[in-house]
Amino acid sequence: MSLSLEAMLELSIILPVLATLGIVATGNKPNLREGVTIITSLVLLYFVINIYHGVKQGKNISVQWWEILPGLQLSFNIEPLGIMFALIASFLWLITTVYAIGYMRSRKEQKQTRFYAYFAVAIGSVMGIAFAGNLFTLFIFYEILTLSTYPLVTHAGTENAKNGGRVYLGILLSTSIVFFLLAIISTWFVTGTLNFKPGGIFNSNTDTIVTSVILVLFIFGIGKAAIMPFHRWLPAAMVAPTPVSALLHAVAVVKAGVFTILKVCVLIFGLDLLSVLPSTQFLLYLAGASVLLASLVAMRQDNLKARLAYSTVSQLGYVTIGALLTTSSGVIGSSMHIGMHAFGKITLFFCAGAIMVAAQKSKVSEIRGLGRQMPITMASFFIASLCIIGVPPTGGTWSKWFLLMGSMETEQWIIMSILMISSLLNIAYLLPIPLRAFFSANEAGSVKVREAPLPSLIALSITTVACVILFVYPQPLYELANTILTAPGLTHE
Repeated sequence: MSLSLEAMLELSIILPVLATLGIVATGNKPNLREGVTIITSLVLLYFVINIYHGVKQGKNISVQWWEILPGLQLSFNIEPLGIMFALIASFLWLITTVYAIGYMRSRKEQKQTRFYAYFAVAIGSVMGIAFAGNLFTLFIFYEILTLSTYPLVTHAGTENAKNGGRVYLGILLSTSIVFFLLAIISTWFVTGTLNFKPGGIFNSNTDTIVTSVILVLFIFGIGKAAIMPFHRWLPAAMVAPTPVSALLHAVAVVKAGVFTILKVCVLIFGLDLLSVLPSTQFLLYLAGASVLLASLVAMRQDNLKARLAYSTVSQLGYVTIGALLTTSSGVIGSSMHIGMHAFGKITLFFCAGAIMVAAQKSKVSEIRGLGRQMPITMASFFIASLCIIGVPPTGGTWSKWFLLMGSMETEQWIIMSILMISSLLNIAYLLPIPLRAFFSANEAGSVKVREAPLPSLIALSITTVACVILFVYPQPLYELANTILTAPGLTHE
């Protein structure tokens, strides 16, 4: 008997968590353990693809687990933005697992069973966030994601890893409790509901000062979006193994943040209300400042992963800007950038890890001439850099195009200038890395360096190809992004 789409929705959340039992049970047999992880990720991807086809056919897919209070349920509902996030995360979990096999074994990392187990729990919580039917459900899984990724950040067990973990946990939990939870409670008292709704849930006669304050609480409280000054957790988390940095801090954790901001802006406030709130303009400029300042800091980083971390802080600001522009183009660009940045940045992190495994180098200044010895890795780094910059032939072109269109439609000339200057800064801190690798003399002399292990090389090659495919064929992402706005009550001109 075939499973219903509702059953697939539930299993998408439960299956990765159940997989931890299999991972732990086969912990002393690495091939079996990693086989459990790969099989689970394949099944999860199958479920999510089926749910995606259901959404395309216009089916309403929702599940309620239990009612906590009257009108407050732990429930799940599929909408276009959520299925987009789920597709990206489930596909990249599979690819990152393949990458991790090569990376973790080559590095002879300790506690690999624990690593794969917490990885699976984290993905289950991402599915819960993606499919959450209300703010209460989203908040529960948002916090589970924070707690399940803490052991991954501190995986090395060194004092440096523990310090990074404390910063990670401290900032994310404090912003959630002080701001995010308060914003949710305030929304409940003002509107009487936490359900996501096309066009928003606030009444047109709600005091704009009250809603402005609640909006500020949401933006500051969703710490995973790394808006300055609540961004330090992200560079601190770079002490984690590269597979963690790649998926959780280029895709799952940070994208959970900007996904939540976008969902709150579109389905809690609504674009019409956002456009008249006094705090929207302030937050828009704050996001713009994060984009520029993080880019400037990235230029000064010699550590490759640190440079990529501050680049991520900057790129996350793009998604927040798109949401706060309150235009169709802005929201489409913001939604598409979640996907485009995910593939571009995960490729860059994969390349950074490959360089560490193969050449034992972690600094930008150390990779002169490395392109001749690791041509696939450094060519992939170049293509992924183009995706982050936002130029052809990579998918990042389209998301940045729509963001620029949104800023022009609203005559936000300062924001448009910030987006353009930021792209120039992207060029300044990313392109010199592959250029130095290919066109500078090799400082390693006669030391022979080979490419990373085959599983890692396969993974980064797949994500590199995806960056180009998303330029040629961006329709699936565009259609999902556009569907968010064509639903009743969401269109805003």
